[in-house]
Amino acid sequence: MNNQSIITDFLLLRFFETWELQVLHFVVFLVIYLAALLGNVLIITVVALEQSLHTPMYFFLLNLSFLDLCYISTTVPKSMANSITNSRLISFSGCVAQVFLVITLAAAELAFLLVMAYDRYVAVCLPLHYRIIMNRDACVQMAGCCWFISLLYSVLHTGNTFRLHFCQSNIIGQFFCDIPQLLKISCSSTQPHDILMLVLAAVLGGTCFALIVVSYSNIFLSVLHLPSTQGKHKAFSTCVPHLTVFCLFLGTATFTYTQPRSASSLAKDLLAAVFYSVLPPVLNPNIYSLRNKEIKEAVSKLLVRAISFPK
Repeated sequence: MNNQSIITDFLLLRFFETWELQVLHFVVFLVIYLAALLGNVLIITVVALEQSLHTPMYFFLLNLSFLDLCYISTTVPKSMANSITNSRLISFSGCVAQVFLVITLAAAELAFLLVMAYDRYVAVCLPLHYRIIMNRDACVQMAGCCWFISLLYSVLHTGNTFRLHFCQSNIIGQFFCDIPQLLKISCSSTQPHDILMLVLAAVLGGTCFALIVVSYSNIFLSVLHLPSTQGKHKAFSTCVPHLTVFCLFLGTATFTYTQPRSASSLAKDLLAAVFYSVLPPVLNPNIYSLRNKEIKEAVSKLLVRAISFPK
């Protein structure tokens, strides 16, 4: 890339300037990272080892946990390392890799949330056809499409971003390499990139949002016809947190990537980035899996096996 000869590295944002607060930032991010690591690794292990969980819903949950694990590992460890070593440096190639992975995993997150909403729609609204529609081949193809589309989406964004020239400032106003912040410091015209980013975000985000709303609307309408009050409560208590997490993730990401750069501020951008890049990998295991009765029973079984395993 031509611009690599002009700028060879970037400086990331510090949360705090004083050493004591940097240590605090390190500790807070470490706790968050370990919580995400524990929750997602537990789900991956349980779903992989427990035969009764080899169903479409848990297959998608396993994929979601895997990408959440990768997602938070792309940004948080680097930010923690920079805090504890009092450094802000990230290499040009490291920045390219971080942008590519963040966009890929964020797009995959959105795609899998859509597929999971469709899975729940079929399970609730078309229960007699569930096994036919959500067969093994269909699930594998849906998962493959999610990863393929997210990779293609990321290649387009990453390629267009790093075709720009960075010949003035190398200070990124974010704790990881983020496209809106890179566009701010580019000395090239970013208008074509802005248009492409808006169009792609509208197509991917808008389509996923509309389909998820349609899926959950049909689920809610079907649930309202249930005779059991307990069944209604269970369905609503499951679906409402799903929608909340989805809206939090999509809303903050959309805010970051579509707002005019003149209207952005350091504090707002930083807070929004934490909401869409750090919190989802921590919240998703609790919202989608660990509150689930079947997951709890599977975890108990595995613990009993581990304890009673002959030494």
